[in-house]
Amino acid sequence: MGFVFSPAAFNLLLQELKKDFKVYAPVLLKGKGRFSDTDTVGYGEINKIEDVVFDSKSYFSPKETFYPINQTLFYFTEDEYREPKIDPKGIVVFLRSCDIHAVQRLDKIMLENGPAPDYYYKQLRDKLKFILMDCPHSFDSCFCVSMGTNRTDNYSASVRPENGSYLCHVQEDINGLFASFGQPQEVTPLYVTENKITVNVPANLDLSAIIDHPIWQEYGRRCVSCGRCNTSCPTCSCFTMQDIFYQDNPKCGERRRVWASCQIDGFTDMAGGHSFRREQSQRMRFKVLHKVYDFKERFGIHMCVGCGRCDDVCPEYISFSRCVNKLAEAVQEVK
Repeated sequence: MGFVFSPAAFNLLLQELKKDFKVYAPVLLKGKGRFSDTDTVGYGEINKIEDVVFDSKSYFSPKETFYPINQTLFYFTEDEYREPKIDPKGIVVFLRSCDIHAVQRLDKIMLENGPAPDYYYKQLRDKLKFILMDCPHSFDSCFCVSMGTNRTDNYSASVRPENGSYLCHVQEDINGLFASFGQPQEVTPLYVTENKITVNVPANLDLSAIIDHPIWQEYGRRCVSCGRCNTSCPTCSCFTMQDIFYQDNPKCGERRRVWASCQIDGFTDMAGGHSFRREQSQRMRFKVLHKVYDFKERFGIHMCVGCGRCDDVCPEYISFSRCVNKLAEAVQEVK
């Protein structure tokens, strides 16, 4: 089922949709780029379809729309605790195929990785609906084809701008709005078929043979432990807990869950001054192997979805795709 919309018609759809849903999409963030007087693209609520940035990749992933950077889990006093109120509205997110696959990876960690699903994640995840943003072409750092994440059918509707209109393929007509405001037309989503970058993920990896390989020292010398690769990644899920006590009443406060990073100092610190991964080379090794080995051993799919955001944001220009290819070369060397 497909529909074509004029910009005015799509905006009418959005206004109706926003009565029951918060609607997020990649938007231009003026003046918030990496350098002074530069812009970037990140996720924010939209009011009209013209707000959506279709021709650039977002530097930050959509996970913050349903897995907040900073989330209050409960408020507490001396005698009791209380959960915060949840916005009754659903969540609609415009995102690309690789990011939809990334949500599947987060689901594995937060919903299937233990005896019970993560209660707070599930609250927001159950409200989530996807609008797929077509990818007619690849961006420079993408390698989604190599990771098998360039196509998906897990969406309510797809959308792309074309000749001044918006074409939508609809699998679930949310509240019947697409049929109400669109004109029927045959529409097929467009997917990336090739990337400039090809990544060869090593198969049958022998950890003991590459655990002390020089490639880890090479990247360890370059990494500055800023954690940008983790915060921009759509599949990283690590967090820390913070208990906040109020100044006006130190016996009351709140517990917050805050994103964390396996690349920053202190992440693996323990009581007694112990640390599992004190050296940056050890942290790089952990991250790379988690993305292309450990996760697949446990869940059957690679954690990395090939979005290339870590390459885009690294201040030291460390390329994760190149790192994986070097790992593949190292595996061949030690055979």
